[in-house]
Amino acid sequence: MPLPSALERTTTADKQVPTPPDLTITIRDQRFGRNAPPGRWWLNNDPVATAWHNALSATFPRGEAFFIESIKAHREGAPPKLEAEIRVFIKQEINHTREHVAFNRAAEAAGYDIAKIDRRVEEMLALTKDRPVIVNLAATMALEHYTAMMAHEFLANPAHFAGAETEPADMWRWHAIEEIEHKGVAYDTWLHATKGWSRWKRWKVKSLMMLIVTKNFFTHRVEDTLDLLAQDGLTGAKWKWRLAAYLLWKPGVIRRVFPAWLSYFMPGFHPWQHDNRALIARADSAFADAVLAR
Repeated sequence: MPLPSALERTTTADKQVPTPPDLTITIRDQRFGRNAPPGRWWLNNDPVATAWHNALSATFPRGEAFFIESIKAHREGAPPKLEAEIRVFIKQEINHTREHVAFNRAAEAAGYDIAKIDRRVEEMLALTKDRPVIVNLAATMALEHYTAMMAHEFLANPAHFAGAETEPADMWRWHAIEEIEHKGVAYDTWLHATKGWSRWKRWKVKSLMMLIVTKNFFTHRVEDTLDLLAQDGLTGAKWKWRLAAYLLWKPGVIRRVFPAWLSYFMPGFHPWQHDNRALIARADSAFADAVLAR
C-alpha cells in the first residue's frame, strides 16, 4: 500500500521533525567474503586498523538484536510511515547481523579469539532485561547515532579503508550506506514513544544516556582492540599510542565525528538535520538494490 507523501510526526512543541518526507530506506541483501575470507590483517596490512574494526564487528550481532527489540517495543500506534520504516530497519539490521556473524567467523578462522568480546556484550545486555523499555530505546538511539556518525566518515573519507582487501571493505561500506539511511528511525521512534514527555525530560534522559553510552563505548572498544593486538603479540605503550594515533589523528575517526557527537546535545537535534544522502548515492552504485515492497 502506498505510503503518505509526508510523515506527520510532531514534538511536544508541535514542530515537525526534519525526517525527509521523500526518504527511501532500501534493503540491499548482499553477502561478502564467502569465497575468499579476509586475511589476518585485512585492512592495509595494519594490525591496529584491523583490530579496531574486528572489535567493532564482534559487538554487532548481539547489539543489533538489542536495537531491533528496543524499537519493536515502541512501534504500537506509530504513524504509518514510521511503522513502515521500522519494518525496513529490522530487515536491514537482520542482514547486517548475518554479515557480521560471517565476518567474525573469518576473524576467528584467521586466529583471533573474539569470544571474550561477545561474552561482555552478552553480560551487558543481560543487565537491560529488567530496565524500563524506554531506557533501552534511549540507549539504542545513542548507539545508532554512533553508527551513523562512523558510517558518514567511512563513506566520506576514503582513507579509512585505503589499502583494504576488497570484500571486507565493501562489507563495511554496504553497512555504512544502510546505517545512514535508517539513522532517524530510532530517534523518530523515541519521539513517538515520549510524545507525552516535556522537552526538558526528553532532553535530560537522552543526554544522560549518551554520556553513559560514550563512556562504555570507548572504554570497551579500546580494551577489546588492545586485547586483539595482544593476540598478535603487540603490547605495551607503543601500541597504545599507535591506537590513539589511529583514532585521533590519522585517519582519526573519533576526532572527526566529535562535532556530530556534540550536536546530539543541542536542543531540537534530529539526525536528519544533516542530510547526507548524497554519500549514499555516490556509494550505492556498487550494490544491487532490492527495495522493500510496500
